Amino acid sequence: MLQGHIELTAPGGATYARLNDMDLFEEIVRMRKAGERGALATIVHTNGSIPSYESSRMLVREDGSIAGTIGGGCVEAEVWAAAKDVMKAEQPRKMTFNLNHEAAYDAGLICGGTLEIFVEPLLPQPVLYVFGGGHISSAVARAANSVGFGIAIADDRETFANAERFPMAGEIYTTYEDAFAKIKPNASSYLLIVTRGHKDDMRVLAWAVRTEARYIGMIGSKRKVLSVYKALEKEGYSVGEFGRVHAPVGLDIGALSPEEIAISITAELIAVRRNAQNLPHKSVKLSQAAAAHHD
Repeated sequence: MLQGHIELTAPGGATYARLNDMDLFEEIVRMRKAGERGALATIVHTNGSIPSYESSRMLVREDGSIAGTIGGGCVEAEVWAAAKDVMKAEQPRKMTFNLNHEAAYDAGLICGGTLEIFVEPLLPQPVLYVFGGGHISSAVARAANSVGFGIAIADDRETFANAERFPMAGEIYTTYEDAFAKIKPNASSYLLIVTRGHKDDMRVLAWAVRTEARYIGMIGSKRKVLSVYKALEKEGYSVGEFGRVHAPVGLDIGALSPEEIAISITAELIAVRRNAQNLPHKSVKLSQAAAAHHD
């Protein structure tokens, strides 16, 4: 709970605090830095008598807790429920309440009026963690960064993992052990395995599948992917742990060059980020091209 604020009860038994706008925006910044999701509800239009004022805001966190208020009562309860859906769909929603016509909102909330509320998702910047600093990694970092992904690089060769080669990278790790220790993947984390060999791919994948990352992708041919899976099974990993791995990585667009492969991988990242439905079934055509360029 934030210090210095009155704790109140939100729908579902969660807690919230009454905050001024500055506190609310500071909390949003904190959430984004922490990789937390939420939704912001703002009164954008009023007409008549309402229990709050235009531009009042309410922040709903992913755990259901609330900061700020848009007036309380049944309207706030409905907006709280809608905020949960907005977070899940990652799409905004405008809600209109004709309070003077609907007796359902009459629980001491209002004497009459119309209220419009805009509910928008608050999503932390997605971060792509690229394991491997070769030609494909460089091309993917540029392409993914251009569409809004933060970039982090890990490679055990300092000549490949450096700011000159990856100027867009917010984090650079020169050992995989350091990366494993410091990276804490969450629902905004995307992990891409493009190391220079099977052994390192297997090390990274063994770590990755037991994280909370939203996306895990590994480059290579179907034969290589299966060999990595089988080797990890011998170390105690279950087949089910590989079910969410995108391998061979990328959408099948017939890519050949590192730059084309980067586009196919970035397209897949976007599809996952936007919750695209009916993603095409994985094919090995792209993987064979990718393997030929594997660093």
